[in-house]
Amino acid sequence: MISFITKLGDSFLYMVRDLGRMGLFLLSALLAIFSRPFRFRETVRQIQIIGANSFAVIFFISIFTGMVLGLQGYYTLRKFGSEGMLGSAVALSLIRELGPVLTALMVTGRAGSAMCAEIGIMRNSEQIDALECMVINPFRYLITPKFLATIISLPILTQFFNVIGIAGGYVAGVVLLGVNPGAFYDGIVQSVVNEDINLGIVKSFVFALLVVWICTGRGYFVHILRNAGFGAEGVSRATTQAVVLSSISVLIWDYLITAIML
Repeated sequence: MISFITKLGDSFLYMVRDLGRMGLFLLSALLAIFSRPFRFRETVRQIQIIGANSFAVIFFISIFTGMVLGLQGYYTLRKFGSEGMLGSAVALSLIRELGPVLTALMVTGRAGSAMCAEIGIMRNSEQIDALECMVINPFRYLITPKFLATIISLPILTQFFNVIGIAGGYVAGVVLLGVNPGAFYDGIVQSVVNEDINLGIVKSFVFALLVVWICTGRGYFVHILRNAGFGAEGVSRATTQAVVLSSISVLIWDYLITAIML
C-alpha cells in the first residue's frame, strides 16, 4: 500500500511539473512572436510544409467524408420524406464539427508528428543547447515559425475541407442519388448562418494552437519526459505521445467550445 501511494504521489507530482513546463513553454513561444528579428522566410517555409503539403491529404479526406455524409444523410432523410434537406445536413455537419476536427487530426498526424520528431532529434543531438550557447533564442529561432505557420495554415485548410466536403456531398446526393440540385443548394443557403461559420473558425484556431503547442513541446522536452528513453526510442515515444495528446485535446476542446458557443 505504501508503495502504491508513493507511486501515485510521484505520478501526480510529475503531471504538475509537466503542466508547469508546458505552460511556461507556451508563454515563451507566444512572447517570442513579438521579438525581433522576425524570421519571415522560415515562417513561409513552414506554411508550405504544414499547410500546402497537407492539401492533398485534406482533399481526399474531405471529398470522401462529404460523399459518405451525402450517402448516409440521403437514406436517413428519405425515411422522413426530407431528401431536400440533404444540403443543410451535409453543410452544417462539415462547417460546425467535422471540418475543424478532421482537419486538425490530419494535420496532427502528418505535420505535428514531424514537428515533434524534428525538435526531439535536435534536442537529443544537442543542437538546441548549441543555440543557447550562441545566445540565440531557440523559441524565436525554432518554435515561433511553426506556431505562426500552424495558426495560419490550419484555419485555411479547414475552409478548403468544408468546401470540398460540400462538393463531395453534392456529388453523392445530387449526381449519384438524384436529389434536386436546387433543393440541395437552397438548404445550404437557408440553414448556414454566420454563427455556424464563426464556430468553425474559432475551433480551427484553438485546435491549431493545441496541435502546435503539444507537438513542439513534447519534442522540446524529450530529454526529460518520463519513460521516454534516449535517442531514437525517446523521440519515437515522444512523437507517439504528442499525436495521442493532441488528438485527445482536440476532441475535448471540440466539446467545450461547442457547449460554450451554442
